[in-house]
Amino acid sequence: MNVLRRLIYREVVLAVLMVSVAFLGLFFFFDLIEELPGIGKASPLDPKLIFQVSHALVFVALLIPSRLYELLPITVLIGTIFVFARMAQGSEYTILRTSGLGPWRALRLMTVLGMAFVAFTFITGDYIAPASGKAAQLYKARFDGRTPAGPTGAWLKEKQGERQFSVNVNALTDASEMKQIRIFEFDSQGHLLSRTHAFAGRITQEGTWVLQQATRSTFTATEAGQAPLLKQTFVESFTWPTELTTEMVSVALLKPERMSTTDLYRYVQHLDANGQSAQRYEIEFWRKVFYPLSCLVMMVLALPFAYLHFRSGSTAGYVFVGVMVGISFFMLNNVFGYIGRLNNWEPWLAAALPSLLYSLASLTAFGWLVIKR
Repeated sequence: MNVLRRLIYREVVLAVLMVSVAFLGLFFFFDLIEELPGIGKASPLDPKLIFQVSHALVFVALLIPSRLYELLPITVLIGTIFVFARMAQGSEYTILRTSGLGPWRALRLMTVLGMAFVAFTFITGDYIAPASGKAAQLYKARFDGRTPAGPTGAWLKEKQGERQFSVNVNALTDASEMKQIRIFEFDSQGHLLSRTHAFAGRITQEGTWVLQQATRSTFTATEAGQAPLLKQTFVESFTWPTELTTEMVSVALLKPERMSTTDLYRYVQHLDANGQSAQRYEIEFWRKVFYPLSCLVMMVLALPFAYLHFRSGSTAGYVFVGVMVGISFFMLNNVFGYIGRLNNWEPWLAAALPSLLYSLASLTAFGWLVIKR
């Protein structure tokens, strides 16, 4: 049985690797084509900084781990279908069945291999892809002067006792330095108490923001019917104590799907604590939890193809079916996120529903094609 296990595992892993490289090469080409219109343009922040082909190649290369994370369930499905279809066509799988590879034993073998792909997908999506994705977005921001959050940056909110703060950060550099920071302070009645504008700032390990070249405007209450007094001061360095971390600013500025599960969870907790809507980030958090498990679902979904009877040349047709199934899963995984937000579904349900539907389909196919027939 160890010989059979090594044979199947080797064939499936090599096929998945081959399909993954092919898809990554295709998406690398498409991403590079998308960046071509920006080549030769100067950065609005630094006219001497010109976006060149080498810069586009670096940016697109940094996106590869994120693309791999998105494509893994599809490549696992296609690679496994290709191996099983080829084995069934050459009667190799029939020999394996006569050697003691029953349906339930085959299911256990594929479950173990599927869990290995689940672990690899989780590591890629939670550690490698977030780091490279953040580096890619910050690298590109040096040339176009924009962040994924838009030209106005990102807004955050925090409560400190009776005071409320609304914070706007325009950009975050690759050195984790914030640019163009605005902090608005309100009392419990919603009256504006102060406004702080800083050219740049950084977050210390102690949990405070150190703002550089800050202009601070404070409003002092006066008698009823009179305008509040305005006092404006300029300081080279201003320290603001807060619980907003670098990860929270990164989540607000960068795309949530490129962040790690831990960072998303902390940001959701922060939004809940400050009375802000967190549904979008909750759905993305649960998608991060359930998405790696889709590799296991796809592995089980591909197993019935080993029990079909193939004619010569029909392998390509079944591989094409696998491509269509993988694309449909990818589309549903994105569509259900939007549907869940529009209909106020439970975040975990909106994220888990595509995997549940395909799990049901894979078990149904296994029961009908393998057990019954």
